[in-house]
Amino acid sequence: MAITITAGTVLAQDPLKVGPNIYKLVTENARIRVLEVTFKPGDQIASHSHPDHLGYVLSGGSLKITNAAGKATDMTAKAGDTFWIPAETHSAVNTGKTEVKILVVELKEPAPAPAKK
Repeated sequence: MAITITAGTVLAQDPLKVGPNIYKLVTENARIRVLEVTFKPGDQIASHSHPDHLGYVLSGGSLKITNAAGKATDMTAKAGDTFWIPAETHSAVNTGKTEVKILVVELKEPAPAPAKK
């Protein structure tokens, strides 16, 4: 199952600073940053930003993601699901009864410009 969530690209704070109990740095280089995200039931993180990023669900559950414009998206995912989110600012809360663990790969380079026709 693939999930795509879209929103604006206003930049806020680094999730490692906003949610150090939820986000852990796995590795980083000049092109990517890999984060392990662990939401226990009821855990929430305040508004933070990501560049374009891919998520791989390690253990599933239910999250509510709210973008900077206030639009909330309920996300239910199971282990093995992937999702893509273009650069955005959002907050999140675990609305379920299970721990949700996600591996997030942030792209440090912006998307290439579309080819000229």
